[in-house]
Amino acid sequence: MSDPIELRNVTKNFGDFRAVDDVSFTVPAGTVCGFLGPNGAGKTTCIRMMLDILRPTSGSISILGTPRALDVRERIGYLPEEKGLYKKMTATAVIAYFAMLKGIAPAVAKKTARELLERYGLGDFQNHKCEALSKGMGQKVQVLASIAHDPDLVILDEPFGGLDPVNQGVMEEVIRDIRARGKTVLFSTHVMSHAERICERIVVIAAGRIVFDGSVEKARSLLPTIVRVRGTGAEAALAGLAEVTEALPSSDGREGVLELRLREGANPQELLKIAFEQGVALEVFEVVDPNLHEVFVHLVGEKAREAAFR
Repeated sequence: MSDPIELRNVTKNFGDFRAVDDVSFTVPAGTVCGFLGPNGAGKTTCIRMMLDILRPTSGSISILGTPRALDVRERIGYLPEEKGLYKKMTATAVIAYFAMLKGIAPAVAKKTARELLERYGLGDFQNHKCEALSKGMGQKVQVLASIAHDPDLVILDEPFGGLDPVNQGVMEEVIRDIRARGKTVLFSTHVMSHAERICERIVVIAAGRIVFDGSVEKARSLLPTIVRVRGTGAEAALAGLAEVTEALPSSDGREGVLELRLREGANPQELLKIAFEQGVALEVFEVVDPNLHEVFVHLVGEKAREAAFR
């Protein structure tokens, strides 16, 4: 059985400008995949090609086993980057309307709309017109409209944009609930914290090319673990060890704290053992694993700057 999303050597040109350059990746069924990249990296162009809104210049795309997403549109939920609602319709009516467009019977669509609004904190606003909703509420309504027909594949383009921290948490809950029902989710973002919390897999694109494809754990392994230490004799005992590639003043600015970058596979507990054996009176010993934001900057920093001046 094919994966819900498959891109093979996909390129997209707009005149002389190459927006997407030889992109290949797959998203397995039942996975939450973060499609990450700086602004202008090519995320939205890729998503529009997946959905058959744009056609690739070259390469092939398969969505739910078919080369044309339009042929399986009833099985797809999509939140576009450009958000918008019918302002004079109520929240319930908007969600039910989009469900009916995907083949859901009117009575079922209306019932589902009310259940979704209740579940995700908008029960008191079921009969409010969309023009009376806050920006965050409106965005939640649009997300719920994209999943009311219980699609097998959900594609969300920048779903966290413009949401306050509370509603960002609700959005993460929505995505987790979709995954819990065995569905597949791809969402684009340039905010790493969301991907770090809810993704099993990430695909990173920069300047139109894929620079990483794999698990969050694999991404973190691209950068070294850091051990921060302070104590009399700590530098002499630890800085020259084979496990340590670099010793610098701590990046967090604390006085007297030394930051030791470890070789791949090195065990921080070995440093702690050696410090005790050498009689170092440790005041600070902290193991700091790289986070996804640091990995992202490492992967796309230069390419993001290049893209800004293209």
